[in-house]
Amino acid sequence: MQARIIKIVSREYTLYTEEGMRVKAVLTGKIRLQTKPVAGDLVECEQISGQWTVQKILPRKSYLVRPACANVDQALIVMSTHDPEFSSALVDRLSFLIVQAHITPVLIVTKCDLGMSDDTKQAIEEYEQGPMQVIRSTKDYLEPALADVLKGKISVLTGQSGAGKSSLLNRLDPSFHLATQEISKALGRGKHTTRHNELHAVAGGLVADTPGFSSLDFSRMDKHELAACVLDFQPYLGKCRFNDCIHENEPDCAVKNAVAQGKIPARRYQNYLDVLKLIHTRREY
Repeated sequence: MQARIIKIVSREYTLYTEEGMRVKAVLTGKIRLQTKPVAGDLVECEQISGQWTVQKILPRKSYLVRPACANVDQALIVMSTHDPEFSSALVDRLSFLIVQAHITPVLIVTKCDLGMSDDTKQAIEEYEQGPMQVIRSTKDYLEPALADVLKGKISVLTGQSGAGKSSLLNRLDPSFHLATQEISKALGRGKHTTRHNELHAVAGGLVADTPGFSSLDFSRMDKHELAACVLDFQPYLGKCRFNDCIHENEPDCAVKNAVAQGKIPARRYQNYLDVLKLIHTRREY
């Protein structure tokens, strides 16, 4: 029988079977010596002497290292307009890593009713005019589009701590009860409230509620791969004079020309250059 892992606590695995059952299972010995299972994995399982066992982990279509989750369709980047402040640099760095993992990024902007600076307003509008889907929310209004986005898909939540990731899900589904906390004023950032990685049924889909990323790792990304992970660059890739153009200092670069013409936001390009510098620096040591 085929099933999906929706929860892992210690060595106990909760599976959701193709017949709609939730069952507890353990791994067979051969599985424990192979790929480490994560939430989202599709598996083959069977019941032996009353005990459900995972016999095989099926091939993954995508995989996130942090948070560890397989077969993810999309990652919801949750950012607030302030407290914590909106950061296009963080949005872009997250989206670059998400696209590298063959997952679709979706930007969710919270606290839109509490006002925002002109710079934040412009940054959000730039995303809305670009290729990434953007959904705004306020304290009293949550766009129906968010529920539509979640339906039938596996999603992960990333973004700022304190931006209201768990609260969004609580509003979508009143039966969804993840712990939430007020932002720590003393620290100026949110406190992690999620204790383990689990897929929850929300709005007809499965969602992994996870703490905000504490670090962004570009150690597995090559400088030639980075540009392909920038959604705004994709219409211009392959149109530069040089095939190995990294869109930094080369002449006749289609990406740089698009930036100069206002077709690609200047801040998106700068955020790309900042990550490219990180990759360059890493290669020097």
